[in-house]
Amino acid sequence: MSVPSQPQVSAAIATGHTGQYRFALGALTSLFFMWGFITCLNDILIPYLKGAFELNYTQAMLIQFCFFSAYFVVSVPAGKLVGKIGYQKGIVTGLLTAGIGCMLFYPAAESGIYGVFLFALFVLAAGITVLQVAANPFVSVLGSPETAPARLTMTQAFNSLGTTVAPFFGAMLIFSEGSTVEVGNASATQLPYLMLAAMLASLALIFAFIKLPQLSNTTEEVTTGEIKAWQHKHLVLGAIGIFVYVGAEVAIGSTLVSFLHQPDIGNMTEAQAAKLIAYYWGGAMVGRFIGALVMQKISGRTVLAFNAACAFALVLIAVFSSGQLALWSILAVGLCNSVMFPTIFSLSLNGLGKQTAQGSGILCLAIVGGAVIPLFQGMLADGINLQLSFLLPALCYIYIAYFGLKGATPQRFKSN
Repeated sequence: MSVPSQPQVSAAIATGHTGQYRFALGALTSLFFMWGFITCLNDILIPYLKGAFELNYTQAMLIQFCFFSAYFVVSVPAGKLVGKIGYQKGIVTGLLTAGIGCMLFYPAAESGIYGVFLFALFVLAAGITVLQVAANPFVSVLGSPETAPARLTMTQAFNSLGTTVAPFFGAMLIFSEGSTVEVGNASATQLPYLMLAAMLASLALIFAFIKLPQLSNTTEEVTTGEIKAWQHKHLVLGAIGIFVYVGAEVAIGSTLVSFLHQPDIGNMTEAQAAKLIAYYWGGAMVGRFIGALVMQKISGRTVLAFNAACAFALVLIAVFSSGQLALWSILAVGLCNSVMFPTIFSLSLNGLGKQTAQGSGILCLAIVGGAVIPLFQGMLADGINLQLSFLLPALCYIYIAYFGLKGATPQRFKSN
Protein backbone atom coordinates (compact mmCIF):
# COMPACT_ATOMS: atom_id res chain seq x y z
CA MET A 1 0.00 0.00 0.00
CA SER A 2 1.31 3.36 -1.03
CA VAL A 3 0.67 6.26 1.26
CA PRO A 4 0.86 9.95 0.30
CA SER A 5 3.21 11.95 2.45
CA GLN A 6 2.14 13.95 5.46
CA PRO A 7 3.43 17.28 4.15
CA GLN A 8 2.51 18.39 0.64
CA VAL A 9 5.03 20.13 -1.58
CA SER A 10 3.35 23.14 -3.14
CA ALA A 11 6.37 24.28 -5.14
CA ALA A 12 8.32 22.57 -7.88
CA ILE A 13 11.81 21.43 -8.83
CA ALA A 14 14.44 24.08 -8.44
CA THR A 15 17.05 22.36 -10.59
CA GLY A 16 17.24 19.40 -12.94
CA HIS A 17 16.27 18.30 -16.43
CA THR A 18 14.16 15.59 -18.06
CA GLY A 19 16.84 12.87 -17.98
CA GLN A 20 17.46 13.54 -14.32
CA TYR A 21 13.71 13.36 -13.63
CA ARG A 22 13.52 9.90 -15.21
CA PHE A 23 16.49 8.60 -13.24
CA ALA A 24 15.09 10.00 -9.99
CA LEU A 25 11.65 8.56 -10.67
CA GLY A 26 13.16 5.14 -11.38
CA ALA A 27 15.14 5.25 -8.13
CA LEU A 28 12.11 6.35 -6.13
CA THR A 29 9.95 3.62 -7.66
CA SER A 30 12.23 1.03 -6.04
CA LEU A 31 11.26 2.47 -2.65
CA PHE A 32 7.56 2.00 -3.38
CA PHE A 33 8.26 -1.64 -4.22
CA MET A 34 10.27 -2.13 -1.03
CA TRP A 35 7.74 -0.78 1.45
CA GLY A 36 4.91 -2.66 -0.25
CA PHE A 37 7.00 -5.83 0.05
CA ILE A 38 7.75 -5.28 3.75
CA THR A 39 4.16 -4.38 4.64
CA CYS A 40 2.77 -7.52 3.01
CA LEU A 41 5.23 -9.77 4.85
CA ASN A 42 3.14 -9.10 7.97
CA ASP A 43 0.46 -11.35 6.46
CA ILE A 44 2.96 -14.22 6.58
CA LEU A 45 4.41 -13.20 9.92
CA ILE A 46 1.04 -13.25 11.70
CA PRO A 47 0.19 -16.97 11.24
CA TYR A 48 3.84 -17.94 11.82
CA LEU A 49 4.19 -16.09 15.15
CA LYS A 50 0.67 -17.13 16.11
CA GLY A 51 1.84 -20.74 15.98
CA ALA A 52 5.29 -20.13 17.42
CA PHE A 53 3.97 -18.30 20.49
CA GLU A 54 0.57 -20.08 20.72
CA LEU A 55 -1.32 -16.81 20.36
CA ASN A 56 -5.03 -16.24 19.92
CA TYR A 57 -6.21 -14.08 17.02
CA THR A 58 -6.36 -10.90 19.11
CA GLN A 59 -2.77 -11.31 20.29
CA ALA A 60 -1.59 -12.12 16.77
CA MET A 61 -3.23 -8.97 15.43
CA LEU A 62 -1.00 -6.89 17.70
CA ILE A 63 1.51 -7.28 14.85
CA GLN A 64 -0.59 -5.03 12.63
CA PHE A 65 -1.52 -2.82 15.58
CA CYS A 66 2.14 -2.05 16.33
CA PHE A 67 3.02 -1.68 12.65
CA PHE A 68 0.23 0.67 11.60
CA SER A 69 0.12 2.65 14.84
CA ALA A 70 3.55 3.92 13.81
CA TYR A 71 1.86 5.89 11.01
CA PHE A 72 -0.24 7.68 13.61
CA VAL A 73 2.59 8.26 16.08
CA VAL A 74 5.45 9.05 13.68
CA SER A 75 3.72 10.82 10.78
CA VAL A 76 3.77 14.38 12.17
CA PRO A 77 7.27 14.15 13.75
CA ALA A 78 8.52 12.66 10.48
CA GLY A 79 7.12 15.65 8.60
CA LYS A 80 9.02 18.00 10.92
CA LEU A 81 12.21 15.96 10.59
CA VAL A 82 12.07 15.92 6.80
CA GLY A 83 11.38 19.65 6.81
CA LYS A 84 14.64 20.22 8.72
CA ILE A 85 17.03 17.78 7.03
CA GLY A 86 15.56 17.72 3.52
CA TYR A 87 13.82 15.07 1.46
CA GLN A 88 16.87 13.14 0.25
CA LYS A 89 18.37 12.85 3.74
CA GLY A 90 14.91 11.93 4.97
CA ILE A 91 14.85 9.00 2.55
CA VAL A 92 18.23 7.81 3.83
CA THR A 93 17.07 8.19 7.45
CA GLY A 94 13.91 6.22 6.77
CA LEU A 95 15.81 3.42 5.05
CA LEU A 96 18.35 3.13 7.87
CA THR A 97 15.65 3.17 10.56
CA ALA A 98 13.67 0.46 8.76
CA GLY A 99 16.90 -1.53 8.39
CA ILE A 100 17.49 -1.34 12.16
CA GLY A 101 13.95 -2.60 12.71
CA CYS A 102 14.65 -5.60 10.45
CA MET A 103 17.92 -6.33 12.29
CA LEU A 104 16.04 -6.39 15.60
CA PHE A 105 14.24 -9.53 14.40
CA TYR A 106 17.42 -11.51 15.06
CA PRO A 107 17.62 -10.78 18.83
CA ALA A 108 13.82 -11.03 18.99
CA ALA A 109 13.97 -14.62 17.74
CA GLU A 110 16.88 -15.40 20.06
CA SER A 111 15.01 -14.05 23.08
CA GLY A 112 11.83 -15.95 22.28
CA ILE A 113 9.79 -12.97 23.56
CA TYR A 114 6.80 -11.86 21.49
CA GLY A 115 7.01 -8.30 22.81
CA VAL A 116 10.49 -7.88 21.31
CA PHE A 117 9.04 -8.76 17.88
CA LEU A 118 6.36 -6.11 18.37
CA PHE A 119 9.00 -3.51 19.24
CA ALA A 120 11.03 -4.47 16.16
CA LEU A 121 7.93 -4.07 14.01
CA PHE A 122 7.23 -0.61 15.40
CA VAL A 123 10.80 0.52 14.66
CA LEU A 124 10.54 -0.96 11.15
CA ALA A 125 7.22 0.81 10.53
CA ALA A 126 8.59 4.09 11.91
CA GLY A 127 11.33 3.93 9.29
CA ILE A 128 8.78 3.20 6.55
CA THR A 129 6.72 6.19 7.68
CA VAL A 130 9.72 8.56 7.49
CA LEU A 131 10.60 7.07 4.12
CA GLN A 132 7.14 7.70 2.71
CA VAL A 133 6.93 11.23 4.08
CA ALA A 134 10.22 11.97 2.33
CA ALA A 135 9.74 10.05 -0.93
CA ASN A 136 6.19 10.80 -2.04
CA PRO A 137 6.64 14.54 -2.77
CA PHE A 138 9.29 13.74 -5.38
CA VAL A 139 6.84 11.67 -7.41
CA SER A 140 4.23 14.41 -7.55
CA VAL A 141 6.67 17.10 -8.74
CA LEU A 142 8.95 15.12 -11.09
CA GLY A 143 7.27 16.49 -14.19
CA SER A 144 4.21 18.52 -15.05
CA PRO A 145 1.27 18.74 -12.62
CA GLU A 146 -1.03 17.38 -15.34
CA THR A 147 0.78 14.02 -15.40
CA ALA A 148 1.19 13.72 -11.61
CA PRO A 149 -1.76 11.26 -11.25
CA ALA A 150 -0.23 9.01 -13.90
CA ARG A 151 3.11 9.01 -12.07
CA LEU A 152 1.45 8.23 -8.76
CA THR A 153 -0.54 5.40 -10.35
CA MET A 154 2.63 3.94 -11.83
CA THR A 155 4.53 4.05 -8.53
CA GLN A 156 1.55 2.58 -6.68
CA ALA A 157 1.53 -0.26 -9.20
CA PHE A 158 5.11 -1.06 -8.20
CA ASN A 159 4.03 -0.85 -4.58
CA SER A 160 1.41 -3.49 -5.41
CA LEU A 161 4.06 -5.53 -7.21
CA GLY A 162 5.95 -5.65 -3.93
CA THR A 163 2.87 -6.88 -2.09
CA THR A 164 2.32 -9.52 -4.79
CA VAL A 165 5.86 -10.90 -4.66
CA ALA A 166 6.21 -10.85 -0.86
CA PRO A 167 3.95 -13.88 -0.12
CA PHE A 168 6.12 -16.16 -2.26
CA PHE A 169 9.24 -14.90 -0.51
CA GLY A 170 7.67 -15.31 2.92
CA ALA A 171 6.22 -18.73 2.20
CA MET A 172 9.56 -19.99 0.92
CA LEU A 173 11.75 -18.70 3.76
CA ILE A 174 9.43 -18.50 6.78
CA PHE A 175 7.17 -21.51 6.18
CA SER A 176 8.74 -24.83 5.16
CA GLU A 177 6.53 -26.80 2.77
CA GLY A 178 4.73 -29.62 4.59
CA SER A 179 6.13 -28.75 8.03
CA THR A 180 4.41 -27.32 11.08
CA VAL A 181 5.50 -24.30 13.08
CA GLU A 182 7.59 -25.32 16.09
CA VAL A 183 6.22 -23.88 19.32
CA GLY A 184 8.68 -21.54 21.02
CA ASN A 185 10.95 -21.30 17.98
CA ALA A 186 10.72 -18.20 15.77
CA SER A 187 14.17 -18.56 14.20
CA ALA A 188 12.74 -18.79 10.68
CA THR A 189 12.24 -15.00 10.75
CA GLN A 190 15.94 -14.26 11.21
CA LEU A 191 17.29 -14.90 7.70
CA PRO A 192 14.49 -13.13 5.75
CA TYR A 193 14.67 -9.98 7.85
CA LEU A 194 18.46 -9.90 7.86
CA MET A 195 18.27 -10.06 4.07
CA LEU A 196 15.80 -7.16 4.10
CA ALA A 197 18.10 -5.20 6.43
CA ALA A 198 20.95 -5.67 3.95
CA MET A 199 18.75 -4.51 1.05
CA LEU A 200 17.59 -1.44 2.96
CA ALA A 201 21.16 -0.55 3.94
CA SER A 202 22.22 -0.88 0.29
CA LEU A 203 19.42 1.43 -0.81
CA ALA A 204 20.38 3.92 1.90
CA LEU A 205 23.94 3.93 0.59
CA ILE A 206 22.71 4.51 -2.96
CA PHE A 207 20.40 7.36 -1.98
CA ALA A 208 23.13 8.94 0.12
CA PHE A 209 25.28 9.49 -2.96
CA ILE A 210 22.98 9.79 -5.99
CA LYS A 211 22.02 13.26 -7.16
CA LEU A 212 18.29 13.95 -6.94
CA PRO A 213 16.54 17.15 -8.06
CA GLN A 214 16.14 19.71 -5.28
CA LEU A 215 12.64 20.46 -4.05
CA SER A 216 11.74 23.96 -2.98
CA ASN A 217 9.85 23.31 0.22
CA THR A 218 7.00 25.73 0.85
CA THR A 219 4.71 23.42 2.75
CA GLU A 220 1.97 24.53 5.05
CA GLU A 221 2.65 22.56 8.25
CA VAL A 222 -0.22 20.48 9.55
CA THR A 223 0.85 21.26 13.10
CA THR A 224 1.13 25.02 12.61
CA GLY A 225 -1.74 27.25 13.65
CA GLU A 226 -5.40 26.40 13.34
CA ILE A 227 -6.23 23.30 11.32
CA LYS A 228 -8.93 24.82 9.12
CA ALA A 229 -9.21 21.71 6.95
CA TRP A 230 -11.53 20.20 9.57
CA GLN A 231 -14.18 22.64 8.35
CA HIS A 232 -14.63 20.56 5.19
CA LYS A 233 -17.23 17.87 5.79
CA HIS A 234 -16.17 15.70 2.87
CA LEU A 235 -12.59 15.65 4.21
CA VAL A 236 -13.77 14.38 7.59
CA LEU A 237 -15.92 11.74 5.91
CA GLY A 238 -12.98 10.87 3.66
CA ALA A 239 -10.68 10.45 6.68
CA ILE A 240 -13.18 7.94 8.05
CA GLY A 241 -13.16 6.31 4.60
CA ILE A 242 -9.35 5.97 4.67
CA PHE A 243 -9.58 4.59 8.23
CA VAL A 244 -12.08 1.86 7.35
CA TYR A 245 -10.54 1.08 3.95
CA VAL A 246 -7.02 0.51 5.26
CA GLY A 247 -8.48 -1.38 8.21
CA ALA A 248 -10.56 -3.68 6.01
CA GLU A 249 -7.76 -4.36 3.51
CA VAL A 250 -5.22 -5.13 6.23
CA ALA A 251 -7.66 -7.20 8.33
CA ILE A 252 -8.53 -9.43 5.38
CA GLY A 253 -4.91 -9.84 4.32
CA SER A 254 -3.85 -10.61 7.89
CA THR A 255 -6.30 -13.49 8.31
CA LEU A 256 -6.11 -15.00 4.82
CA VAL A 257 -3.58 -17.72 5.67
CA SER A 258 -5.63 -18.87 8.67
CA PHE A 259 -8.86 -18.67 6.66
CA LEU A 260 -7.53 -20.70 3.71
CA HIS A 261 -5.95 -23.18 6.13
CA GLN A 262 -9.37 -24.14 7.51
CA PRO A 263 -10.58 -27.64 6.47
CA ASP A 264 -13.93 -26.40 5.12
CA ILE A 265 -12.34 -23.59 3.05
CA GLY A 266 -9.03 -24.51 1.44
CA ASN A 267 -7.81 -27.40 3.60
CA MET A 268 -4.22 -26.53 2.68
CA THR A 269 -0.98 -26.13 4.54
CA GLU A 270 0.03 -22.71 5.78
CA ALA A 271 2.85 -22.66 3.20
CA GLN A 272 0.36 -23.26 0.37
CA ALA A 273 -2.07 -20.69 1.78
CA ALA A 274 0.71 -18.11 2.10
CA LYS A 275 1.42 -18.31 -1.62
CA LEU A 276 -2.25 -17.74 -2.49
CA ILE A 277 -2.14 -14.35 -0.76
CA ALA A 278 -0.38 -13.17 -3.92
CA TYR A 279 -3.74 -13.36 -5.73
CA TYR A 280 -5.28 -10.97 -3.19
CA TRP A 281 -2.52 -8.35 -3.54
CA GLY A 282 -1.94 -9.10 -7.23
CA GLY A 283 -5.60 -8.31 -7.86
CA ALA A 284 -5.01 -4.86 -6.38
CA MET A 285 -2.09 -4.34 -8.76
CA VAL A 286 -4.06 -5.36 -11.85
CA GLY A 287 -7.08 -3.38 -10.71
CA ARG A 288 -5.05 -0.17 -10.50
CA PHE A 289 -4.18 -0.38 -14.17
CA ILE A 290 -7.79 -1.17 -15.08
CA GLY A 291 -9.09 1.58 -12.82
CA ALA A 292 -6.76 4.18 -14.32
CA LEU A 293 -8.30 3.47 -17.72
CA VAL A 294 -11.91 3.20 -16.55
CA MET A 295 -11.81 6.47 -14.59
CA GLN A 296 -10.93 8.35 -17.76
CA LYS A 297 -14.54 7.67 -18.84
CA ILE A 298 -16.39 7.14 -15.55
CA SER A 299 -16.24 9.35 -12.46
CA GLY A 300 -14.10 8.23 -9.54
CA ARG A 301 -17.10 8.41 -7.21
CA THR A 302 -19.06 5.94 -9.31
CA VAL A 303 -16.13 3.55 -9.63
CA LEU A 304 -15.48 3.77 -5.88
CA ALA A 305 -19.10 3.00 -4.96
CA PHE A 306 -19.26 0.12 -7.48
CA ASN A 307 -16.04 -1.47 -6.22
CA ALA A 308 -17.13 -1.13 -2.60
CA ALA A 309 -20.48 -2.79 -3.36
CA CYS A 310 -18.69 -5.66 -5.13
CA ALA A 311 -16.25 -6.06 -2.24
CA PHE A 312 -19.16 -6.17 0.22
CA ALA A 313 -20.92 -8.88 -1.83
CA LEU A 314 -17.72 -10.95 -2.17
CA VAL A 315 -17.04 -10.84 1.57
CA LEU A 316 -20.61 -11.96 2.30
CA ILE A 317 -20.18 -14.89 -0.10
CA ALA A 318 -16.96 -15.85 1.68
CA VAL A 319 -18.69 -15.66 5.07
CA PHE A 320 -21.77 -17.71 4.19
CA SER A 321 -20.28 -20.31 1.82
CA SER A 322 -17.39 -22.77 1.95
CA GLY A 323 -14.80 -24.50 -0.21
CA GLN A 324 -13.55 -23.00 -3.46
CA LEU A 325 -16.39 -20.47 -3.67
CA ALA A 326 -15.46 -18.91 -0.32
CA LEU A 327 -11.75 -19.15 -1.13
CA TRP A 328 -11.86 -17.31 -4.46
CA SER A 329 -14.48 -14.82 -3.27
CA ILE A 330 -12.26 -13.52 -0.49
CA LEU A 331 -9.21 -13.41 -2.76
CA ALA A 332 -11.18 -11.44 -5.39
CA VAL A 333 -11.77 -8.66 -2.86
CA GLY A 334 -8.22 -7.53 -3.62
CA LEU A 335 -9.26 -6.58 -7.16
CA CYS A 336 -12.05 -4.41 -5.74
CA ASN A 337 -9.67 -2.75 -3.26
CA SER A 338 -7.39 -1.56 -6.04
CA VAL A 339 -8.68 1.97 -6.70
CA MET A 340 -10.12 2.72 -3.26
CA PHE A 341 -7.20 4.37 -1.49
CA PRO A 342 -6.13 6.86 -4.19
CA THR A 343 -9.75 7.61 -5.09
CA ILE A 344 -10.85 8.27 -1.51
CA PHE A 345 -7.73 10.35 -0.97
CA SER A 346 -8.21 12.55 -4.04
CA LEU A 347 -11.96 12.99 -3.49
CA SER A 348 -11.35 14.02 0.12
CA LEU A 349 -8.89 16.76 -0.89
CA ASN A 350 -11.12 18.13 -3.65
CA GLY A 351 -11.78 21.83 -3.15
CA LEU A 352 -9.54 22.29 -0.09
CA GLY A 353 -7.31 24.89 -1.76
CA LYS A 354 -4.77 26.25 0.73
CA GLN A 355 -5.83 23.64 3.30
CA THR A 356 -4.75 20.76 1.00
CA ALA A 357 -1.55 20.19 3.00
CA GLN A 358 -3.48 20.00 6.26
CA GLY A 359 -6.03 17.68 4.70
CA SER A 360 -3.29 15.39 3.45
CA GLY A 361 -1.85 15.14 6.95
CA ILE A 362 -5.25 14.30 8.41
CA LEU A 363 -5.80 11.56 5.85
CA CYS A 364 -2.36 10.10 6.57
CA LEU A 365 -3.15 9.91 10.27
CA ALA A 366 -6.34 7.99 9.39
CA ILE A 367 -4.16 5.11 8.16
CA VAL A 368 -4.16 4.05 11.82
CA GLY A 369 -7.27 2.11 10.81
CA GLY A 370 -4.82 -0.59 9.77
CA ALA A 371 -3.93 -0.93 13.45
CA VAL A 372 -7.43 -0.77 14.94
CA ILE A 373 -9.79 -2.75 12.70
CA PRO A 374 -7.61 -5.91 12.39
CA LEU A 375 -7.39 -5.96 16.20
CA PHE A 376 -11.19 -5.84 16.48
CA GLN A 377 -11.51 -8.57 13.85
CA GLY A 378 -9.12 -10.67 15.92
CA MET A 379 -11.37 -10.17 18.93
CA LEU A 380 -14.39 -11.25 16.88
CA ALA A 381 -12.53 -14.32 15.59
CA ASP A 382 -11.74 -15.33 19.18
CA GLY A 383 -15.27 -14.54 20.39
CA ILE A 384 -17.34 -16.14 17.59
CA ASN A 385 -15.26 -17.65 14.79
CA LEU A 386 -12.86 -16.56 12.08
CA GLN A 387 -15.30 -16.82 9.17
CA LEU A 388 -17.99 -14.68 10.78
CA SER A 389 -15.38 -12.11 11.84
CA PHE A 390 -15.16 -11.04 8.18
CA LEU A 391 -18.50 -9.28 8.66
CA LEU A 392 -16.50 -6.41 10.19
CA PRO A 393 -14.62 -5.54 6.96
CA ALA A 394 -17.93 -6.04 5.11
CA LEU A 395 -19.40 -3.19 7.15
CA CYS A 396 -16.38 -1.06 6.22
CA TYR A 397 -17.18 -1.48 2.53
CA ILE A 398 -20.75 -0.29 3.12
CA TYR A 399 -19.36 2.99 4.44
CA ILE A 400 -16.97 3.34 1.49
CA ALA A 401 -19.89 2.89 -0.92
CA TYR A 402 -21.76 5.64 0.96
CA PHE A 403 -18.78 7.96 0.71
CA GLY A 404 -18.59 7.42 -3.06
CA LEU A 405 -22.30 8.04 -3.55
CA LYS A 406 -22.94 10.87 -1.08
CA GLY A 407 -20.10 11.75 1.28
CA ALA A 408 -17.56 12.86 -1.33
CA THR A 409 -19.54 15.95 -2.35
CA PRO A 410 -17.36 18.97 -1.43
CA GLN A 411 -19.01 20.94 1.36
CA ARG A 412 -18.24 22.73 4.61
CA PHE A 413 -19.85 22.20 7.97
CA LYS A 414 -22.54 24.77 8.71
CA SER A 415 -21.33 27.41 11.13
CA ASN A 416 -23.61 28.44 13.97
